[in-house]
Amino acid sequence: MLDAERKAEQQHLDTLYARLDELRTRSEEALARVRRAPTTGTPAARTERDAFVALHAARVRRLRGVEERLCFGRLDLRDGERRYVGRIGLADDGHRQLLVDWRAPAAEPFYRATAVAPAGLVRRRQLATRDRQVTGIEDEVLDLDAFDADRDRSAIAGDGALLVALDAARTGRMRDIVGTIQAEQDRVIRAPLPGVLVVQGAPGTGKTAVALHRTAYLLYTYRDRIATSGVLVVGPNRRFLAYIDQVLPALGEADAAVLVTVGQLYPGVDAVGDEDPEVAAVKGDARMARILAKAVRDRQRLLAAPVRLAVGGTSVELRPADVRAAHERARRAGKPHNAARVTFVRQLLGVLADRLAAVPGLRLPADDQADLVAELRESRDVRRELNGCWPPISPERLLRDLYADPDRLAAAAPGLSEPERALLVRDRRAPWTPADVPLLDEAAELLGADDTGAAAAATRAAEATRRAEVDYAREVLRDSPAAGMVTAEDLAARWSADRVRLSVAERAAGDREWTFGHVVVDEAQELSPMAWRVLMRRCPTRSMTVVGDIAQTGALAGVSSWSATLRPYVRERASVETLTVNYRTPRAVMALATAVLRAGGVVVTEPGSPREGRWPPVVSRVDLAGLEPGPAPALEPGLAPGPEPGLEPGLATVLATVGAELDVLDAGTLAVIASRAAAPVLAAAAARLAAPDRSRLSVLSVEQAKGLEFDGVVLVEPAAIAAESRRGVNDLYVAITRATQRLHVLHDRPLPPGF
Repeated sequence: MLDAERKAEQQHLDTLYARLDELRTRSEEALARVRRAPTTGTPAARTERDAFVALHAARVRRLRGVEERLCFGRLDLRDGERRYVGRIGLADDGHRQLLVDWRAPAAEPFYRATAVAPAGLVRRRQLATRDRQVTGIEDEVLDLDAFDADRDRSAIAGDGALLVALDAARTGRMRDIVGTIQAEQDRVIRAPLPGVLVVQGAPGTGKTAVALHRTAYLLYTYRDRIATSGVLVVGPNRRFLAYIDQVLPALGEADAAVLVTVGQLYPGVDAVGDEDPEVAAVKGDARMARILAKAVRDRQRLLAAPVRLAVGGTSVELRPADVRAAHERARRAGKPHNAARVTFVRQLLGVLADRLAAVPGLRLPADDQADLVAELRESRDVRRELNGCWPPISPERLLRDLYADPDRLAAAAPGLSEPERALLVRDRRAPWTPADVPLLDEAAELLGADDTGAAAAATRAAEATRRAEVDYAREVLRDSPAAGMVTAEDLAARWSADRVRLSVAERAAGDREWTFGHVVVDEAQELSPMAWRVLMRRCPTRSMTVVGDIAQTGALAGVSSWSATLRPYVRERASVETLTVNYRTPRAVMALATAVLRAGGVVVTEPGSPREGRWPPVVSRVDLAGLEPGPAPALEPGLAPGPEPGLEPGLATVLATVGAELDVLDAGTLAVIASRAAAPVLAAAAARLAAPDRSRLSVLSVEQAKGLEFDGVVLVEPAAIAAESRRGVNDLYVAITRATQRLHVLHDRPLPPGF
């Protein structure tokens, strides 16, 4: 019976792939045909053609992205209907539904139905497929009264499909969980769009997967509201972004999401510099907003005494009262510094022009204000004094000047203690760090665009041209049959002078003032108050999915309470959903992680773990000399392996353990997680491994490992990790829970409590 069922399901899968291939071919041919087709040359004709090019190109990309596991489920309803569930919806030419999109309301019972509330289902079937072949079937009977066991003996109750997926070896790239979404996860994925939704959960509860599937669901359900403005996805590090970057394309959403780290939130800067956690904590403090505002205001200086300015063949006097009046007028406008500077300069030039016109013997017509102002602008003395009193300034320069000048910093930051200010002092040439990026963005908000120079003039002209093109495109679309197929912004971009069409994600990524329809934040517990200010500026509607676990907070300026963090922005409009089942971490590993966290004084509830795991955690006392400064304690005889020639004993020990773990894991991935000081040393030593082993191995600090998962973890010297930060025990919790199969702890120093 099971073989017959597999054969029947294979036939239906063949039908689905045949339809997919047919639709791909049709869309590719239609795209080529539209691109080749001539037009009458009118704006309406070009608009119509462009709309169809966009439509067919997007459809081709979508159909190409759903090749793997096209169909993964079947629903048998009480009324006899069979409904197949997959990545996208498919129908035949007669409009008979062959496959239901997993995001559609008709697919909800696949994720939410239970034996207690079957939602009209008799049976739920999960299909395992690979390379267009059915490799497994699992049935779960939800309504025994309606199920005919004598007629169909192939039912196999249970959750084996989920456990098989959880036990599968990791590949270094995150897989979607669209076929194994559980009821509590589905509830979060399908939550309404408006407001801030906080998804709190312990390691392994699927927070990241839920957030990405929620993104795909929102783009499917609310496309008209958020697709044109896009979705911003913020992750903890670049390795994490590489880990998740194929999930949304596999779910049919490739063009509307911008994936960045906090260090990339300010366009033009990719901050990767490293710094002490204490320094990052000061930079992330909410007081920095007031400090930057004071630093900007300090650049707006008054004049101490009158000064004579050479203008052409004569001179004119600039007086302190003139500068004071111009300051007051510019500040009353309430504009950013660089924009207000225009008012400041214009007022002073007017005052000086009047004074210049009154100079005896001046040959310029007294009533020709424009000529007098032009003469003043050409004066080096005038430019020097006006720029000295109210200089044009960039965010980068403001911040570098603040860090490099202790006196300037002391004047701007009287609320910081002297030790706190000392932490901020650094050389102008120091690289930007992720904690600098929110400060750069805050400074950009305070300063506004620099409206001086040829480059700024060109930018203003280009922006004016773009606005005019968008307005014209909007008029063209108003009466066009292509209305609704393409936006005015897309049309204008496609017919601009450079003829380069950018996707929503590409346009948004380079525009600091772009506002997104929705924002997803992963590992959100690590964000500082200054980083939250950036994200709120990026999403004025406050439509967000915030994913994190306060028990994993390692950053000293990170989140300790969701309500306290979000209340200033959304008052009481944030809702919290808690995921309670750990699908990733074996029970014994999770128990160890929880014990370590509790022993460190952190109150935490251990999530349920459905997987017992094949291997218990292993803890080995070994010689780790050479990895950390200071003398190593003596070991009992026989506990350390012999050192490899050319390596310090500690490095040899770790590499020997790594080799043994890779052998046990077969094709699985392995991470060595160590302190920030030891990780680079271990990474250099790991380069000695053979190429196949190196491709499966990652050597990381805890910060670099956040959000990732590996089949095995070798945790090196937990005491060193715990000692690196005031929240070191939280970092240990993160490190332990990266393992999905095996955990091997190597230590030389005494273990922290809980092990």
